[in-house]
Amino acid sequence: MLVPVFTLKLSHKLQPRTVALGRFDGAHPCLAAATQAGKVLVHSPHAPGPRTGGSRAAPSSQDAHVSLLSINQAVTCLAAGPLRAGLQRDCLLVGTRTHLLAYDVHLNSDLFYREVSDGANAIVLGKLGDIPAPLAIIGGNCALQGFDYEGNDLFWTVTGDNVRSLALVSSLLVGSEDFDIRVFKEDEIVAEMSETETVTALSPMYGSRFGYALSNGTVGVYDRTSRYWRIKSKNHAMSIHAFDLNSDGVCELITGWSNGKVDARSDRTGEVIFKDNFASSIAGVVEGDYRMDGSTQLICCSVDGEVRGYLPAGEEMKGNLMDTCAEQDMIRELSQKKQNLLLELRNYEENAKAELSPQLKEADGWRGVIPANTQLQTSLSVNLGSDSQSAHVELCISTTNDTIIRAVLIFAEGIFEGESHVVHPGLQNLSGCVRVPLTPPKDVPVDLHIKAFVGYRNSTQFYVFELTRQLPRFSMYALSSPDSAVEPLSFVSCATNERPQRIVMWLNQSFLLPEDAEFQSAPFQVCFTSLRNAGQLLIKIKPGGEVDEHHSVNQRLTADMADHSNLIRVMLVQAEDARLLGDMKNMKTRYVELYDLNRDLINQYKIRCNNHTELLSNLKAVNQAIQRAGRLRVGKPKAQVIAACRDAIRSNNFNTLFKIMRSGVASS
Repeated sequence: MLVPVFTLKLSHKLQPRTVALGRFDGAHPCLAAATQAGKVLVHSPHAPGPRTGGSRAAPSSQDAHVSLLSINQAVTCLAAGPLRAGLQRDCLLVGTRTHLLAYDVHLNSDLFYREVSDGANAIVLGKLGDIPAPLAIIGGNCALQGFDYEGNDLFWTVTGDNVRSLALVSSLLVGSEDFDIRVFKEDEIVAEMSETETVTALSPMYGSRFGYALSNGTVGVYDRTSRYWRIKSKNHAMSIHAFDLNSDGVCELITGWSNGKVDARSDRTGEVIFKDNFASSIAGVVEGDYRMDGSTQLICCSVDGEVRGYLPAGEEMKGNLMDTCAEQDMIRELSQKKQNLLLELRNYEENAKAELSPQLKEADGWRGVIPANTQLQTSLSVNLGSDSQSAHVELCISTTNDTIIRAVLIFAEGIFEGESHVVHPGLQNLSGCVRVPLTPPKDVPVDLHIKAFVGYRNSTQFYVFELTRQLPRFSMYALSSPDSAVEPLSFVSCATNERPQRIVMWLNQSFLLPEDAEFQSAPFQVCFTSLRNAGQLLIKIKPGGEVDEHHSVNQRLTADMADHSNLIRVMLVQAEDARLLGDMKNMKTRYVELYDLNRDLINQYKIRCNNHTELLSNLKAVNQAIQRAGRLRVGKPKAQVIAACRDAIRSNNFNTLFKIMRSGVASS
């Protein structure tokens, strides 16, 4: 059994997903984590803490090896690593909702402190594309930014929704709140993978493989754009990390859970090879030579401040990292198989008796064996709904004879809550056909894994039919007549080298079309109505060869608050002077003025908070509009449009921004 090689207790509560390890003096590993009190803790067991005399770091009164950095804001993300080429020591990156701090822990000084209007929800350090300098890449409100060690903004692009996780492999991986994992080659999206929930964590493993975690408790592994495996838990994955724990030369996926469990899973199968439990939720999982003995340990931290380090397994473990015996596991597995086979055998025997018994004939309404030619058929169609039911896609499951369907179990990603749905008709409603309404929230193809219990009305044993049916990408669009449709004002046109017959094939594969739908040779047009909002989609085939205002308000409010803060300091000194001189009347007057000024300051702060919320909402809309404008182009024109839009925003030239979105260039 694998046991911790060291355990220590930090006297502070840690914030989840904000743990990092770095060599801030270039030699000694230190653990950094955000506390729940708005500070950053630096644990330095082998080296002296940050130099005294700086404005941020101060030694902790509870632990001689701990220093606390004052951030004065809620920390949203944290990372450590080399940011300046040639500098041997790591720097600490701290992200908040409005700023990014690059901090030199060893010198106890700021490298830079930048305001980021899109916020910093996730951060990663490394080299990106052809940019020579290492970058601190942050993901915020639909935007990605990269800063060098001087705080220069060398990289900026937009993405589909609020960023929640980042990772650097050969490309930049971005996980966002719209359930997508996007792969960026510099500022160009080269691949997208859709998931079922918000992507909360990403971790590079080796080669082209990476691990991911979702907010609904799912963790898994991708190889490029193909998912290798995934598992789902009722608990939430707080942190994931790649580490070779069983010394087989291949990294396992280490997951820290909200219930305090830590487990290691095979990158190939997802099988658990090691697990341990903490008393509280896991805050983060990192790796490093924390004992400075030449070996790398897996370091797990809980929110209560407990830290444990694990060494990779040695030869004596022989791959058995848990407190179990291989022989006992084999006996347990064989016993389970035996029970399943005995149950199956008993069912066959009872069915055989039922067929031979004269009392249990078909006239009595009971059969044990269904006909050998029984088949399960499925069909998908568009249901326009009624007064009592909204429009939806209808899945019809039926048998080919007089058997009935007792129950249906459907597994599908992103359609049902919990990713599964059970239909169990009452005894009076049993029939050979079951209809299931489906309302996919996004336009992505979904595999429906169907299991149906088939038998007779009074059967006690049922046959289980299993099949898979794919829901087309645009199944929530119903074919309508072009004559009655109002042509949309917005459109996009493009030239394609595909033959019209190929486009017709794509339409049949991507939409749910009636069987009698026919298309003429080009030119022709097809009209669809969205089942979600009744919007019109018209496809024509032809033959052929506010943000600025919120920024200014925010700056004015910030200046006013700074003036009020200075005035409060002056009044406080005057009131204390009056108190020391015994001038009670003047003291009372100053404190009344101080009370009124403080109340005004609080009201201005509330106004600033509301303004900031509206600003973020508008910035999100602008970034999404830029992304849509970029996705209308391919290759170099796409990158040029995004860069030109960025320059227009920097110069507050919104007329030029609209012109760039429409035409692709700033000049007419």
